[in-house]
Amino acid sequence: MSDTSRTQGRFGFLELAKTNIRNYSMFIMLAVIFIVFSLLTGGVNGTSRNITNIFIQNSYILILAVGMVLVIIVGNIDLSVGSVAAFTGAISAMIYNTGIGILPTILLTVMVGLAIGAFQAFWIAYARIPAFIVTLAGMLLFRGLTYIITNVTPVSLMDDSFKQITSGSITVAGLTFEGFHALALLVGLFLAVMYVAWALTDRRRKKQKGFQVLPIGYVLLKLVFVVSLIMLLAWKFGDYRGIPTVAVVLGIVVALFVFISKKTVIGRYIYAVGGNARSAKLSGINSEMVIFLVHTIMGGLAGLAGLVFTGYMNSALPQAGNLFELDAIAACFIGGASASGGIGTIIGAITGGLVIGVINNGMSLMNIGADWQYVVKALVLLFAVLYDIYTRRKSGLG
Repeated sequence: MSDTSRTQGRFGFLELAKTNIRNYSMFIMLAVIFIVFSLLTGGVNGTSRNITNIFIQNSYILILAVGMVLVIIVGNIDLSVGSVAAFTGAISAMIYNTGIGILPTILLTVMVGLAIGAFQAFWIAYARIPAFIVTLAGMLLFRGLTYIITNVTPVSLMDDSFKQITSGSITVAGLTFEGFHALALLVGLFLAVMYVAWALTDRRRKKQKGFQVLPIGYVLLKLVFVVSLIMLLAWKFGDYRGIPTVAVVLGIVVALFVFISKKTVIGRYIYAVGGNARSAKLSGINSEMVIFLVHTIMGGLAGLAGLVFTGYMNSALPQAGNLFELDAIAACFIGGASASGGIGTIIGAITGGLVIGVINNGMSLMNIGADWQYVVKALVLLFAVLYDIYTRRKSGLG
């Protein structure tokens, strides 16, 4: 039962918000960073063009973060995702250049990623070799294979269609008025209505089954915040080029894994294994299979991220993917994942990835060099982990 449920009825509205501050601190951090950089850049950081670019430029890291947070929840780490993304990116360019088409290229590339993930997962789950060692070896192995298959030379794409996966936008001519793409606004409105309906239905269902639920005032405040965020983002997309294609890809990935982690048996097993692997095993959970599935999924998402990055660069680069694994890991910890496993969310990882993206983008707009960008990101990561340790100790969890 959540902290919220236990404290409801004993504390007032402000105490309830204070109790759950840990769950929302990442959103507050993102908002503060975004506002600060907007002020420092004279408003450029908040323009429609810049917000669209933040999503496009960080899409592959956000996709990796979705898989990485599952890996961290089960108590492992994956250092190979950058090299796997480079390898699968090169494979995707080679497959596409055969003329097979976009859709088969996407499917085959993701399947290659899944196969790589399954290969590493076998050694971690069943041979019981630490994930750190297996994925460190994988990082070297797939970086070397990338150099071999590309001959350390960029692989150019046969045409510009491939880059539409990352840089393209979805618009409808009949819904474009004086440069504003109203389709984005309609999609945003649809998503907002769906979210409100789901949230209220879920609350009513839990209440009917006797579960404790949040006060309606708290729920309405949360709905207003989320709906405002959705509509603001939809407005910014519509005001520039329409809905970025990669935002649709990312939205599907996030929705799928939020559902898996929250509403399925395997999702509950992932948290159980990460929380206490021995207890999970004693309760009948096949923890080896859970770990195998999580690392296989990570491989598939690394394949998708490699494909997206190739589309972003419009060619497959042998050196692609450098430090991707560190950005993905940092996104998870900034987003509230615990280094000891068992804690973390998909939305948190996405928020953490956006924190890194906004910091990178903001400092680039201010012409701050990469050296200082590393320093700032390191301090943010250190602060996030320190905050996690502090709140866990304060709540008696560590």
